[in-house]
Amino acid sequence: MTMKNRTGFGREDMQLLAEEVGYKGFFRLLKVRLKHRLFAGGWGPVLTRELFDRGHAAAVLPYDPVRDEVVLVEQFRVGAIHDRNSPWLLEIVAGMVEEGESEEEVVRREAREEAGLTLKTLTRALSYFSSPGGCSERITVFIGEVDATEAADHAGLVHEGEDIRVHRLPRTRAMEWLAQGKIDNAASVIALQWLELHRAHGRAGA
Repeated sequence: MTMKNRTGFGREDMQLLAEEVGYKGFFRLLKVRLKHRLFAGGWGPVLTRELFDRGHAAAVLPYDPVRDEVVLVEQFRVGAIHDRNSPWLLEIVAGMVEEGESEEEVVRREAREEAGLTLKTLTRALSYFSSPGGCSERITVFIGEVDATEAADHAGLVHEGEDIRVHRLPRTRAMEWLAQGKIDNAASVIALQWLELHRAHGRAGA
């Protein structure tokens, strides 16, 4: 049964007429032709759109509930090279979901590779589209219980070009950095706000 949103529309209310690969490298760029039903009734015109197909990702905010600390990673990001401040971003741990992998497997692997951490209890916070106007990526966010004292100082896989500085800090300071705009990427903002909200209501799973 197709899941529908609150509009009552579902997957069957769209017709994918054609799809071709415009570019294929580390990511893919697709050109699609489609049409969909209209809110006022009937079908809309045939649309041509470019779709950035980059797969799906999973991310985790490592949280130490004993010490009330979080662990963040800092690394160079090509998507921020034109940013007025810096292309080095403060983030939570994340990685792409490869074929045959679960999101839980991804974040456990990435926590070891990017921060030197072993995740204990995992709480699934939410899943969201990163930029659905033109990108297919869905990101699943977790809160992962850790012993923050195990965090590495530097980490990352050299053969993947990773050069990561690991930050272990009080949760309250991370929230200050968030308020100051020092943390400005979606997955990290969402994870920290989710943790803060659920701690306030006594429902943080980690």
